[in-house]
Amino acid sequence: MLAGMALASFAAGRWGDRLGRRRLYRLLLGVMGAAGAVFALTSWLPALMLAAMTGTLSTDANESGPITTLEQGMLADAPAQTRARVFGRYNATAYLAGSAGALLAGGPAAIRRLIHGLPADQHWLLLFPVTAVACVAVAARLQSAPVADRPGHNSAAPAAAPGARGTLSPASRAVVRRLAALFAVDAFGGGIVVQSFIVFWFHRRFGASTEVMGLVLFATGLLSAASSLVAGWLGPRLGLLETMVYTHLPSNVLLALIAFMPNLGTAIALLLARFALSQMDVPARQALIATVVEPGERTAAAGYTNTARYVGRPAGPAIAGALMQRVAIAAPFLVAGGVKIVYDLVIFFAFRRVAAVRRQPPAG
Repeated sequence: MLAGMALASFAAGRWGDRLGRRRLYRLLLGVMGAAGAVFALTSWLPALMLAAMTGTLSTDANESGPITTLEQGMLADAPAQTRARVFGRYNATAYLAGSAGALLAGGPAAIRRLIHGLPADQHWLLLFPVTAVACVAVAARLQSAPVADRPGHNSAAPAAAPGARGTLSPASRAVVRRLAALFAVDAFGGGIVVQSFIVFWFHRRFGASTEVMGLVLFATGLLSAASSLVAGWLGPRLGLLETMVYTHLPSNVLLALIAFMPNLGTAIALLLARFALSQMDVPARQALIATVVEPGERTAAAGYTNTARYVGRPAGPAIAGALMQRVAIAAPFLVAGGVKIVYDLVIFFAFRRVAAVRRQPPAG
């Protein structure tokens, strides 16, 4: 699934503008519905692998492979002064929807205790094609061209010529490569402590039930949504890079400390505190990517940096499994926190001058 997200994100970044972002966006939403239907109707592994390789089935609420790449490319056309706020609202919406999904994930099993004969859990994935139809209908109402590309619009920088889209200038390519490498490191650290590991660890360490962890993940989604809105307000005032690092660094210290918590209550409290800060870097990161490249390069930049994240993440769970078996069951928290702290420090010192030059005053 992550491999499909990486390949499809690269393709969307490379050719999305040439094919038409909105046309490709509607197509990918339809593919998402079809892929979900495959998972709902069969357990035949080759079919599941093919559906997963479309890249449209996500492992996270706010990471949807090529769909996310196109959304970021479109939203990046917002004025620089409001771009962080736009991305903050965008991510808040994703987190709210994802938290609702986490809360409802245990719904069929819980309701089945009262109402026998409900469809198998797998068949509830038929909500994917239903949702996809609604999404395509909404996407069809999107404007045919972004504001920055319309005739008569006063853009801060001219959009790239159509023939150049999908490529990066030499200066942008150097910046995007460095960012992509660092984002891959961050994603690797995040992959060590994916949600499935967190649920497993809390159950193994403290006996936490699936229902309890569903509520916890629902709460983390709410906190992530609220923090995204705060980040959208904070980014133009504090600086995009500063917002990323000053919130992400303490959240990773909290992540490492979870390993030492003596009981379920304190561990959950620390996890919630961590999620109240950990996702504030996402809107600022997305706005930063759009800021350090030219307007016509934004879809490509989003595609390449997202691809790096998807490529860097799969090794994380494998490392987590080895750490649990050979070191300690809580070791993944310490290693993930350490890797992500290194990422925070390196990106701050490597890009603080770029961020300072490109910093925009707050709107209004």
